[in-house]
Amino acid sequence: GDHRDLHLSLRRQRQMCIRDRINMAGVIPAIFASAFLLLPVTFSNFNISDNETFLNISSFFTQGQPLYMLLYGSGILFFTFFYTSITFNPTETADNLRKYGGFIPGIRPGSPTAHFLDKTMTRLTLAGAIFLTAIAVMPNIMTAQFNIPWIVASFFGGTSLLIIVGVMLDTMRQIESHLLTRHYDGFLKKGKMRSGRV
Repeated sequence: GDHRDLHLSLRRQRQMCIRDRINMAGVIPAIFASAFLLLPVTFSNFNISDNETFLNISSFFTQGQPLYMLLYGSGILFFTFFYTSITFNPTETADNLRKYGGFIPGIRPGSPTAHFLDKTMTRLTLAGAIFLTAIAVMPNIMTAQFNIPWIVASFFGGTSLLIIVGVMLDTMRQIESHLLTRHYDGFLKKGKMRSGRV
C-alpha cells in the first residue's frame, strides 16, 4: 500500500514541468514600440503643426535615424518586460505548484519558489528581450549601413521573420496536438469495442 502510493506520487511529480518561453511576449513589444515612435511623425503629417521646430524634431523619429533605432530598441526592451510582468505571476505559479504537489528540487515551496521563478523569468526575459531587439533593429541597420532596400531588409529580418517562425511553430504544435488527439481517440474506440464484446 505505502510502496504503491510512494510510486504514484513520484511518478506524478516526475511528470510535472513548467513550460516558459524565452520570449513570452512574441512580437507585441516591437509593435508597441513602433506605434509610440510613429506618433510624432503622424502628428507632423497632419496640418496641426506647421511649426518648423516640430517638423525638425519629428524628422529624427524616421526609420534609419540613430535616435529612432535607440528609442525603438529601448521601447522593445521595456515592453518585453512590461508584457511579461503582466502575463506571468510567479506567486500564482508557485502556489499552483504547491497545490498540485509539484516542487523545484532544492527550492522550498511557497515564497522561496516564487522568488526563484521571478529571478529565473527575469533572466529568461532579458535574453529574449535582447534577441527580440536585435532581430527588430536589424532591418534598420541593414538599410542605413549597407544600402539594402527597406522591403528586402524587412522581409529577411525583423518582426516579419518572427511572425513567420511563430506561425510555423504554432502550426506544428496544432498538428502534433491533432495527431495525439486522433491517436487517443483510436485507442479509446478500441477499448470500447473490447468492453462491448465482453
